[in-house]
Amino acid sequence: MVRILFILCIFVLVSCGKKTPEEAPLTLSPASYRDLPGWTADDMAGFREAFSRSCQRILKRSAESAMGALPQSGNAGDWHGPCREFLSLSSSSPETVRKFFEVRFTPYSVRAGGEPKGLFTGYYEASLHGSRVKSGPYRIPLHERPGDLVMVNLGEFRDELKGQRIAGRVLEGNLKPYETREEIVNGAWPHNDKVLVWVDDPVDAFFVQVQGSGLVELSDGREMRIGYAGQNGHIYYAIGRELIARGELDKDEVSLQSIRRWLEAHPQQADEIMNSNRSYVFFRELTEEGPIGGEGIALTPGRSLAVDRSLLSYGLPLWVDIEPPLEGEGRLQRLMVAQDTGGAITGPVRGDVFWGHGERPEHLAGHMKSDGRYWVLLPKR
Repeated sequence: MVRILFILCIFVLVSCGKKTPEEAPLTLSPASYRDLPGWTADDMAGFREAFSRSCQRILKRSAESAMGALPQSGNAGDWHGPCREFLSLSSSSPETVRKFFEVRFTPYSVRAGGEPKGLFTGYYEASLHGSRVKSGPYRIPLHERPGDLVMVNLGEFRDELKGQRIAGRVLEGNLKPYETREEIVNGAWPHNDKVLVWVDDPVDAFFVQVQGSGLVELSDGREMRIGYAGQNGHIYYAIGRELIARGELDKDEVSLQSIRRWLEAHPQQADEIMNSNRSYVFFRELTEEGPIGGEGIALTPGRSLAVDRSLLSYGLPLWVDIEPPLEGEGRLQRLMVAQDTGGAITGPVRGDVFWGHGERPEHLAGHMKSDGRYWVLLPKR
């Protein structure tokens, strides 16, 4: 499953990507482990779990299949040996993991043209309250993917369209646009019966579509994990941009939290603002132990990174050096794994850190707009 991820940047302006142009080519430069800031300080907590999941997926692929979009990442066969060795490591100690990579992998600096720095944001697993049946306060539907939704990866048809997708409904042999968010939430479409779960807050329902996954605390005390199952094909429009255009928020103060506060304080206008975004996300119930990223495996908090899937391959280990996500926090210098993608994650040096579930991950994700850079680690041949 490819989950289209919408992060904080798209709440504000696509131009919040700062100095890194999306059109710049991805370039790689060989580096050494001495070039990686903080390489010897990472405690590697959670990394073995994250990379093991990617390795288990890679080992199921034929040796001849290309690893992905990045030519230098080679074929799956180039990764089979290192992955088997990694999965058989006798220890998860930081020293053992570091030694493994120093022996088996070479780091390469990733640049957008000649620029090594880019924008890094964060996302999280949303929290909601809901019920499997419509009752009491639970009256806001989150819909399953309808059977007539057709999603098209245009890159499968033309190389120059890699990374672009559309969706719609087939009518008389032609693909036609699907209903907008406003039409779906107002019931003006044919599939009102396709409800996965009912929640109690329209703002929460909107934000879980922004994040792409959520954990629903059900009225009977149980929990239900939901994840992305499809999207109506309409381009996501940043409601932060709409609030700025209307003079309701200043650009410098826009964050996930400030947008939520505005929506909750202006319930009469909230629907109009949310419906300025025509995109609508459909969900499915997940049985896995965590939200599922574009790679099709469970994400690991603090170790899974969303990248531009048209440029970088899933499963690649990446060393990141990112400015503090919040004032008073330390720099983010750690090994991560490319395991997800997103509609606003475009360009060679662009990343979105998955922080997990809960108040602190939401706070980090909602405020993170940090400059940073990364190195990709590729098997020695």
